[in-house]
Amino acid sequence: MLTKKGKYGLKALVHLSGLPAGQLAFVNDIAIANNIPKKFLDAILGELRNAGFVQSRKGKEGGYRLARPASEIRIGHVVRVLDGPLAPIPCASRTQYQRCEDCDEATCQVRHMMLEVRQAIAEVLDNRSLAAMRDADNDDFPVELTSRI
Repeated sequence: MLTKKGKYGLKALVHLSGLPAGQLAFVNDIAIANNIPKKFLDAILGELRNAGFVQSRKGKEGGYRLARPASEIRIGHVVRVLDGPLAPIPCASRTQYQRCEDCDEATCQVRHMMLEVRQAIAEVLDNRSLAAMRDADNDDFPVELTSRI
């Protein structure tokens, strides 16, 4: 499940991607516009900066901006940086695999299903850019999914 850290990080990146190229945004403005606790957002933006997604400048004229075009930032990469592996269980992870102690991985139906789940999640998130997320029409959400929420 996406944590608040992941959700807030994505919201902040979408906010920054909506600014004119090169324009900086103050942390407080991002926090207020997206209903994110400022102190938590400070920490998240620090992680996003360390991962190369955003740049910052200190001082009166300071703030944050994207480090590269929104079309080059993949949502899957952002989620992995902020929340870790996409796999719902450790034995289905590609980046932080951990063997299960309580089952035979070759025959475990739970693991096989979770490998499929992990692949489906990665397929969506790794093929969606920040620009596509920002520009998506919320009215094009698949009907079969809206009836389940």
